[in-house]
Amino acid sequence: QVKLVESGGGLVQAGGSLRLSCAASGVIFGITAMAWYRQAPGKQRELVANILSSGSTNYVDSVKGRFTISRENAKNTVYLQMSSLKPEDTALYYCYIRGRDNYWGQGTQVTVSS
Repeated sequence: QVKLVESGGGLVQAGGSLRLSCAASGVIFGITAMAWYRQAPGKQRELVANILSSGSTNYVDSVKGRFTISRENAKNTVYLQMSSLKPEDTALYYCYIRGRDNYWGQGTQVTVSS
């Protein structure tokens, strides 16, 4: 059973930066998309950014220009570079990989203090 292991979350002041990483514990076949989602307390989980097999990327409007998603295909790893962080970015961040099956990470907490 392949698992996704996230790292890089933490507590940061507003305006700071964090880099999230998500690595698969094994090989995932047929990857068509990698993504980061987040869920804040009392809110629904939302798609933050994704990167497709073509390399194209998409971002939710609230993070455009501040977050960058990237990947290392050989390592089945996806990253989320977050800059100019705001308190409203505080959430539990989950990585997701869509292959022949769907894979979710366990979540990593990002807390931005004002």
